[in-house]
Amino acid sequence: MGAAERIVPGIYLVAGPEITHAEDATAFVIDFDGELIMVDCGAGRSIERIIENVEQEGLDPAAISTLILTHAHIDHIGAAPALRERLGCRILIHDLDADAVEAGDPVRTAASWYGIAFPPTPVDRRLEGGEELLSFGGETLHCVHTPGHTPGSIAVWLDRGGKRVLFGQDIHGPFLPDFASDIGRWRDSMEKLLTLKAEILCEGHFGIFQPADRAEAYIRKYLSQYG
Repeated sequence: MGAAERIVPGIYLVAGPEITHAEDATAFVIDFDGELIMVDCGAGRSIERIIENVEQEGLDPAAISTLILTHAHIDHIGAAPALRERLGCRILIHDLDADAVEAGDPVRTAASWYGIAFPPTPVDRRLEGGEELLSFGGETLHCVHTPGHTPGSIAVWLDRGGKRVLFGQDIHGPFLPDFASDIGRWRDSMEKLLTLKAEILCEGHFGIFQPADRAEAYIRKYLSQYG
């Protein structure tokens, strides 16, 4: 297992296959003047390690007020029930993926792939439409609907330290009927992300891509592959 990584001031990689457990997608904590927002949370078996990583960066896990789930797959949402119970954080996910989380659907959450039981988990806020703006500590966090991998996939971005940081989880897919994937909508979503001209791309399984030309090249590689 590796250590947490600071990406830019106040943004930390706290979970992922090279840091916590091979099952975990990447997860991030954003510090908004003491209020912490978490983006995804791994498959669920690494919660103690994730909390340790937050603490090792000098942050208080109890300050995590909000957990934003980029889509309904277990490697991104598995720790959500335990984090809510332990920290009292609220859970946000797009409306089109929320039912799978609330039902604990073993197929739509891909929990059956991992041999993990995911319990029905209430969602505190359903994000809707093409984009929602969330305000924390006087800053704006953008949640952009990027359907394709799943109907309710989102990307999250903000400007921090003079750079645009994009959390574009699972750009690479996969695209399967069990997930209600839609390649056509996914292509449109990727074109939308390219217009953001992110300088740092935080991807769900393959790490951090920077500067801007590497971030763009990563997205275009998959557009070409699935063209």
